Amino acid sequence: MRVPMATGDAMSVRAGSVVAMRIASVNVNGIRAAARKGMGDWLAAATPDVVCLQEVRAPLETTAPLVGEGWHVVEQACEIKGRAGVAIASRTPLTDVIAGVDALGGAMGEPVHTGRWIEATVESPAGPVRVVSVYMHSGTAGTPSMDDKYAMLEAATARMAALRPQYERVVVMGDINIAHTENDIKNWKGNLKSAGFLPEERAYLTRWVEAGWVDVHRALEGNRPGPYTWWSMRGQAFDNDAGWRIDYQYASPALAAAATAVRVDRQASWDSRWTDHAPLVVDYAL
Repeated sequence: MRVPMATGDAMSVRAGSVVAMRIASVNVNGIRAAARKGMGDWLAAATPDVVCLQEVRAPLETTAPLVGEGWHVVEQACEIKGRAGVAIASRTPLTDVIAGVDALGGAMGEPVHTGRWIEATVESPAGPVRVVSVYMHSGTAGTPSMDDKYAMLEAATARMAALRPQYERVVVMGDINIAHTENDIKNWKGNLKSAGFLPEERAYLTRWVEAGWVDVHRALEGNRPGPYTWWSMRGQAFDNDAGWRIDYQYASPALAAAATAVRVDRQASWDSRWTDHAPLVVDYAL
């Protein structure tokens, strides 16, 4: 992990006099490629206070310079070269940083599970907010990779149960690689046996909601199809909006109650994409 010091503004004043903490999450599909294709332009336009990144796919000391000046960055690289990797970037200092096995337990010490979970605390006007960036395994139905996914889902569920009594305001976000309901995937009928939409996977997200976690995106958007956050780079998926909603912000009730706005920063066109995901951006009045 790396925690460089930086300078920058704290939470921005938005929506009149309401102080909003803007938190974003995005799977960058390789931080170096994303930076080359336009991630910096999005950061400048979106003005987030905290950004959780997934699938960084780079060694340590890579993320901070590519995110740019004025950010505090913590990261965990995957022990398998060119895979996974998670990071948190914040305009204000990040404290109490833990990642991987230190948060999820010994079973997550295998290289295949590294670079998939990092958490830290950031201060807000209302008090500390615990922020988690997670990159869940994608898995392939009927293969050992699904065993890896279920093992991490179990570990994540246990960690989330421990976070709730410890922090009043906490948000677990990132690429969960599961579409929870039929509203979260365009072609749900054709994917009933596909990884990412298996009943056993979706049941974990139901457990999280039943435990009190709030899917902030869905809570603010209501019960309707989409908006999706991932589209295949192949074919006409993006142009036809044949996507999946697999990127989430799951917040504790106290933090979810402060959510005022959500948006998916879908790129304007296929050829302007800097990742195959779109950032999920939420404003919290804190």
